[in-house]
Amino acid sequence: MVINTSQMALLLLLCLLGVASASTSNEESFIGVNIGTALSDMPSPTQVVALLKAQNIRHVRLYDADRAMLTALANTGIHVTISVPNDQILGIGQSNATAANWVSRNVIAHVPATNITAIAVGSEVLTTLPNAAPVLVSALKFIYSALVAANLDAQIKVSTPHSSSIILDSFPPSQAFFNRTWNPVMIPLLKFLQSTGSHLMLNAYPYYDYIQANGVIPLDYALFQPLQPNKEAVDANTLLHYTNVFDALVDASYFAMSELNFTNVPVVVTETGWPSKGDSNEPDATTDNANTYNSNLIRHVLNNTGTPKHPGIAVSTFIYELYNEDSRPGPVSEKNWGLFDENGVPTYILHLTSAGTVLANDTANQTFCVAKEGADPKLLQAALDWACGPGRVDCSPMLQGKPCYEPDNVIAHATFAFNSYYQRMAKSLGACDFKGVAAITTTDPSHGSCVVLGSVGRNGTFTNTTSLAPSSNSTTTSGCPVPYSAPVGAGSFTASLIMCVLVVSMMAL
Repeated sequence: MVINTSQMALLLLLCLLGVASASTSNEESFIGVNIGTALSDMPSPTQVVALLKAQNIRHVRLYDADRAMLTALANTGIHVTISVPNDQILGIGQSNATAANWVSRNVIAHVPATNITAIAVGSEVLTTLPNAAPVLVSALKFIYSALVAANLDAQIKVSTPHSSSIILDSFPPSQAFFNRTWNPVMIPLLKFLQSTGSHLMLNAYPYYDYIQANGVIPLDYALFQPLQPNKEAVDANTLLHYTNVFDALVDASYFAMSELNFTNVPVVVTETGWPSKGDSNEPDATTDNANTYNSNLIRHVLNNTGTPKHPGIAVSTFIYELYNEDSRPGPVSEKNWGLFDENGVPTYILHLTSAGTVLANDTANQTFCVAKEGADPKLLQAALDWACGPGRVDCSPMLQGKPCYEPDNVIAHATFAFNSYYQRMAKSLGACDFKGVAAITTTDPSHGSCVVLGSVGRNGTFTNTTSLAPSSNSTTTSGCPVPYSAPVGAGSFTASLIMCVLVVSMMAL
């Protein structure tokens, strides 16, 4: 895998954003990510969680309640929204026992180790599965009753995500109302959300509003770009000024709820984003626009700006989505909403355009090269041999009894070797590839007394990243230090494989 400097820079920003999000109180807004799984080579749950932890992403939404994913998320502290898939709503909405069974299997079996904080019952049911609409509220109530019985109702909220298309006449926002066809569902739903302290879940996509407006909506208005005062959209009824489509959509949902006499149900945006690639007839699905939209969105949300109708009121938001999904049907844009590809390579740098600052600049220069989880051990060993030989990495720290001997497995040793080479090559393009078995991370793989190159040591200074080449008298003709030649038939895994062994844990889980 080859990663350029721009791509690796995204890693630090997401970490910074995760820190900012994690440091907020329960009343402040957060940025989360949706985790879709329509990838031909979907990373394992362990790899997904490693990426989340490396970026300090503290809020995620799953489109199901996959047992392996929930198990991998255990003991991470990450806030998890799980989902009842649409094809299960009819059964759950017609049977309290079925709902209780679902909660038992998918919630009670995982808490408290896994920090489940919300359940999304279906996704855009009114617009994608209207035949389930009559039992939607029953499904929420049955799920909630099961949570009450398990004494989990205070910890876990229950709601259902809606497409913004159920809001009609959405601009000016003060005129917005829900499609009245759905009043028999929306009114009891809002009563339920109000009585349980839950949020209205809204999927808001300014990208689609923009492309469907046929030029009426300026691109800058869709992308949160700064506007001249005379370019702002003004709601003539309230005189509120709108500088972006996102705020207008959120406020339209508030006004639509007010039209039904509900004024105290908060909104959480369960999906929003911008595609980074599109077909020829999707000219605005570009990396630059995706970069701009998500960067400005993150800044807007984490500043707790709120909306013109409710300034300072948190609008927590989940970006759609973590990975590009190459297996999704439809146009090219459908496959390219992700912040990362399947290898965890960032799609683009996030930045704050209005401030002119690229927060992704790695000013500490702290990126590391590690062995990729799940890589073929034989390929790792071959790459390890090359790093300690022709790659001229100093492999002496992994000698038995040295600080970087333990743990003695090929992943740990390869991580140390790969990172040493990467640092010596000044983190140049392609220096962390090793025929696809290595990856860039911002997670320092140092542990205990083993401090890797490029790490900040205990005294706050960087470890030396020069003079890494082993001396000529320390190597055999193969280029590997003599002490790493293991006897045939040695008992441990490493003893049978290792010639150039090094240590460091793979991304700490």
